[in-house]
Formats: sequence, structure tokens, C-alpha cells
Amino acid sequence: MIETVLTVMGAIFLGCVFGYYIRQSIAKKNYKTIEAKIQRKIKKSGEEAVKIEDEALEKASSIIQSAKKEINERNQEILRREKIILKRENSLDEKYIEYEKRETEFNKKIEKLKIIKSNIEESEKEIKKKIERIAGITEEDAKLEIISIAKQKNSEEILAKIREIEKNGWEKYEERAKEILSTVIQKCTIDHTHEITTSTVSLPGDDIKGRVIGKEGRNIKALEKATGVEIIVDDTPEVVIISGFDPVKRQIAKTALEKLIRDGRIQPARIESTVKWAEGEIVKQIKDAGEAAVYEAGIVGLDPRLVKLIGRLKFRTSYGQNVLLHSIEVSFLAAGLAAEIGVNVADARKAGLLHDIGKALDHQVEGSHAEIGAKVLEKFGISAKIISAVKSHHEEYPYESTEAIIVQTADAISGARPGARKDNLENYLKRLGDLEEIANSFKGIEKSYAIAAGREIRILVNPREIDDLQASNLAKEVASRIHNELKYPGEIKVNVIRESRAIQYAK
Repeated sequence: MIETVLTVMGAIFLGCVFGYYIRQSIAKKNYKTIEAKIQRKIKKSGEEAVKIEDEALEKASSIIQSAKKEINERNQEILRREKIILKRENSLDEKYIEYEKRETEFNKKIEKLKIIKSNIEESEKEIKKKIERIAGITEEDAKLEIISIAKQKNSEEILAKIREIEKNGWEKYEERAKEILSTVIQKCTIDHTHEITTSTVSLPGDDIKGRVIGKEGRNIKALEKATGVEIIVDDTPEVVIISGFDPVKRQIAKTALEKLIRDGRIQPARIESTVKWAEGEIVKQIKDAGEAAVYEAGIVGLDPRLVKLIGRLKFRTSYGQNVLLHSIEVSFLAAGLAAEIGVNVADARKAGLLHDIGKALDHQVEGSHAEIGAKVLEKFGISAKIISAVKSHHEEYPYESTEAIIVQTADAISGARPGARKDNLENYLKRLGDLEEIANSFKGIEKSYAIAAGREIRILVNPREIDDLQASNLAKEVASRIHNELKYPGEIKVNVIRESRAIQYAK
């Protein structure tokens, strides 16, 4: 058994030794084969490298030859251009020398002409003095005399021509203006109510007045303290008057008092809670009024806080005209005018609605309502064109756009139309007196009358002192003075009347 194992192991050992030598023999043969292949590849690579090097040298030589040729051509071109430039420089030098020569000659001629001109002027002065001495009149007096004679001879013709031009121009523009205004006004119908600094609350009976007053007037005092207005209970039957300059506070007081009267429980504690409720109601009304105005005017994208300020105008009046309704009407009119003359309708509409926004705060902030409105709109990011229109709608600032003129015109139309506003007697009489005072300040005026509620001034002139041409000029001068010195809505007609009468009596 052991011998068998030893035999097998010996056979395995011999097989391994034999296999090793066989593998070594095969490897040597393979090595020689690979080495031969590598040698062949090295030889071939060397041949290709020599070939590539020869080709590269050949290409480099060709490029060098081409570059040399190109450089020679460029050098020749440069030499050619240098010759041309040198030739031009020589030509310019010659021309410059010629120019200097001509300039010197020209200056000499100018000096000669100055001397000649001076001599001519001296001669003219001498001749003029001789003529004036012979004629016995100066040149200026002669000019004035000639102008006066020509004016006298042709005054009728000049006046007729002026009247014809004015008539044709005024008829044309008046016709177009009437067409535009009638078209625009027909597009909007706004109802206006007149409000003053007092509000009234109707009572179901006079017996309720005592409950409104309260014991020793405590109810009225509590209501006045909570609302900041004055409650007036007088002899007027079934009416309580609320007085105050702030229309929002008046409306709060009116709403609270009406609710207290309906409830029947009127006492200080109840008054305080009711006033707080009324304040909330008025805030809601302001918000609703602003949103309704913006919707009615067709404007979108305004800040909600700005819309709320617009709503506050519901409780503001100007000469009895509700400012919110006035603003809506101006928005309509401005949009209509803009559409008729072909400018930006959206900007005109928005500027018209916002032109009086400063009146929502003018009792709280210093400055005119136009300036306050411009500052408010700047904070809300409104465009500069609209802010400019708001600032200039009372001519406090110069117009910067056509839209600004349109807004000013629409504002004047809305405020000046019959029934839109109320004016007190004192202001009315003062305006009439100012008109007559301006007219009477001119020479040659006999009488002047302000008529048609201050819409026309009639001026009677002395026919011996003022002729027809002077009367026409007088009308223009008076109109200009009125435009520059007075503030008024709409327009004022200046009517100058010159009349000559010859009266004799047969006896």
C-alpha cells in the first residue's frame, strides 16, 4: 500500500517537473516570436517617422517661401502707399500755403471794407442830419407820422381783416369745441346733492327730544364727546341738527343717533357702544363707496388703501358739490375729451378720478389739496404723468402733458355747469366788482357792467377817444387781465361797445 502511494507521488512529481520544462520551452518560443514582431514594428515606425519628417520639412519650406513672397508683396504695397501719402502731404502743404496767402489777402479786404463802411456810415449820418435840418423833422417823428397816416387811411381795412380772421377762427374752434363738449357731456349723467356743514336727524315726535337731551344734558354731552360734533336741539319741531366741519364725524353722529332713536334706549353707556358700531358702518360705507366709484369709472389695479381714500370723498363737498360724484364726472368727461382728440384715454380717466384725492386729507395735512394729492399718489406708486395732471389741475404748476390740460378742462366743466355748485352772495358780488374794477382801469372807458352772473362784462367806451381798432385791442387786453388776475370757472365774455350818436332837435 505504501509502495503504491510512493509510486503515485513520484509519478506526480515527475509529471510536474516535465510540465514545467515543457512550459518554459513554449514560453521561450513565444517570446522570440513577440520580440520579432516588436522589432518589425519599430523598424516600420522608424521608416514612417523619416517619411513624415521629410514631408514636414517640405511643407515648412513651402510655407516659408510663400511667407517670404507675401512679405515682399506687402513691403512693395507699403512703399507704394508711402509714396502716395508723401505726394498728398506735399500737395496739402502747397494748398495750406495758398490758403494762408488767400486768408491774408481776405483779411486785408475786410479791413478795407470796414474803412469803407465806416466812411459810408459817417456820410449817411451827415446826409441824415442835412435832411432833418432841411425838413425840420427827425427821422423817428417822420416814421411815426407815416405810420399814423397809413393807420388812419387803412384802419377800416385792417379792422375788417382782423374781424374776418377772428370770426373765421372763432367760428371754427367754437364749432369743434361745442361738438366735443356735447359728445362728452352726453356720455355721463351724474346726480349731485348739495350738502353743508350741518346734518339733520328727523324725530318721530317732539317727546323724544327730552330723551335725546337726557338728564341735565348728559346724553347730548356723551354723544358730542364720543363723535366730536355739536348736537343742536332747538325749537324746530321733530328735528335735531348735527353741526361740524368734518363730514365723516357728522355722518357717524347721524348714524349713531338714528340707531339710538330707533332702539329707544338712550344713555351714556349705550351711546358709546352705538358710536363704535356707527364708526364701523361708516368705514364699511367708505370702502364700498370707493370700490363702487372705481368700478363705475372703469379703473383697475389701484391699491386698496387708495380706494378707501377715494371713498372718503363721498362725505366731502366743494361749494355744495359732492366731491366723489364730481370726481367720477370729471373722470367721464376727461375720458371723453381724450377720446375725441386722440390722447391716452386710460390716463385721462384715472387722473380725472384721482384729481381731488387730496381733499380726503387736506384738513389733516398742510398744503393745497393738489399738492397733498400728488404726495399721496407718489406713495402709492401712481405714474408721473397722472401725478403731474393732478398737481396742475388748478394751474398751481405748469402743464406737462395734454392729459393735464384735459383734466383741468373737465374739472372746470363739472364745477361750472349750472346747478353744480353753490356760491355765497359775498363771493358772487366780489367777483362782479373785480370784473368791473379791471374794466374801469383802462383809459377811455365810460361805464362797465358785469352781467350774466359774472359770465360777461360789457364795456362802453368813449367813441371820441377810442376808435374801432383800439376797441378791438381793448377787448383783448381786458380779457388778458381777467385771465391773469381772477380765478373763475368756465369763461368770461368781454364785450366792448363803441357807439357814436348825432342828435339834433327840430324846433
